[in-house]
Amino acid sequence: MKTLTIIPSRLSATRLPGKPLLKLNGLSIISNVFKKAQEANIGEVIVATEDQEIVDDVIKNGGRALITSNNHKTGTDRIYEALQKLGIKDVDLIMNLQGDEPAINIDDIISLNEKMIRNQTKIGTLAAEIKSLKDLENENVVKVITKKDLNDDKFSEAETFLRNSVNKDNIYHHIGIYCYSTETLEKFVKLKQSKNEIKNRLEQLRALDNNIAINVAFAKSSPIGVDTEEDYLALKKIMEYKN
Repeated sequence: MKTLTIIPSRLSATRLPGKPLLKLNGLSIISNVFKKAQEANIGEVIVATEDQEIVDDVIKNGGRALITSNNHKTGTDRIYEALQKLGIKDVDLIMNLQGDEPAINIDDIISLNEKMIRNQTKIGTLAAEIKSLKDLENENVVKVITKKDLNDDKFSEAETFLRNSVNKDNIYHHIGIYCYSTETLEKFVKLKQSKNEIKNRLEQLRALDNNIAINVAFAKSSPIGVDTEEDYLALKKIMEYKN
């Protein structure tokens, strides 16, 4: 089976404008993500963006990027437009890697891709253990409740995704990466945004509200996603210390 990784990215993030071009170890966040996706070596990697500056940055750092519309409500709509523009016909799986996850574990990307192929699943994603009460209560940390507990081998279905904290078994820290079968992606973007999705600001709820199952693989670690300046400074400190 053939996988294509598309990374949606834009400069106009509400909480941290200009985020993709902020530097970590001298390389922009978006180019850090691109390099991670390339190292996973599961297929071709493309960045889809509405901003020429992002295209220029990715190309300058040896990557591939293309311009998409600035009218998209979600990153998934953006990756679907990119897929259509690329006109690649023989792709089975689309890996949607968020442009603000530069610390994602390469092994976790590989593991998700392998589980999608092995289980012939429609949509797959990742989740890790919730490390602290602070994360459980933090609305920026998206949680997923799975039908069965997760371990390295399981690929359990998600029951729901939420931002608020609940005291429940099988609750994990959701990581912003999705893998779609090509036909599921096409079906998904044609569905109307659901009330649930709009209310919770979580587009994955659109799939569940339309009876499309999402399977969840267990991730080795929960990387710091960059949503706020605080996240950026924390990650910068960790990555520069490692170097």
